[in-house]
Amino acid sequence: MRKLVYYVAVSLDGYIAGPGGEFDFYPVSADMAAWFNERYPETVPTHIRPHVGLDVNMPNREWGTLIMGRGTYDPALEIGVASPYAHMKQYVVSRTLGPVDDPMVEVVDEDPVELVRRLKKEADTDIWLCGGGILAGQLIDEVDELIIKSYPVIAGAGVPMFTGKFSPARFTPTKRQDFDSGAQVSWFTRA
Repeated sequence: MRKLVYYVAVSLDGYIAGPGGEFDFYPVSADMAAWFNERYPETVPTHIRPHVGLDVNMPNREWGTLIMGRGTYDPALEIGVASPYAHMKQYVVSRTLGPVDDPMVEVVDEDPVELVRRLKKEADTDIWLCGGGILAGQLIDEVDELIIKSYPVIAGAGVPMFTGKFSPARFTPTKRQDFDSGAQVSWFTRA
């Protein structure tokens, strides 16, 4: 069965973005950027790949499907990109966004838990929960793994990593990678 993996950047105080959706305050060192591009190339938006030295047609390594909320999707729409991750199937969970004219993007106004349960039953690579905090809060009981990019910065306010119901879930740390910037990537599996 496919797993739902929440791969996300987070500040020391638990925010994945600033109050206006900002994420440019995270300090990314050259070694970290190179490592991410090599290890998780599918997380680089298709339209950005040529600018960071990645082949647009580079195959996905971990995920062939992603699920995101409207707030995560909107920045792409604002610059005229309907399919920010054209190299994978994208599900945008929104009750207010109309259909998108791109075969790789499906706007879903159904319960995201049911969507994820259906996707987990399909034979394919794992599913990347791309964001945001409200959607992650709705899916907290479906998250199988966490890959947390933790940055040595305090945001003070913004979009929390999880927003929603109180639902404690135990995870077991499995690995950690440190970078020159002081950032760390930590992997966790549901206990």
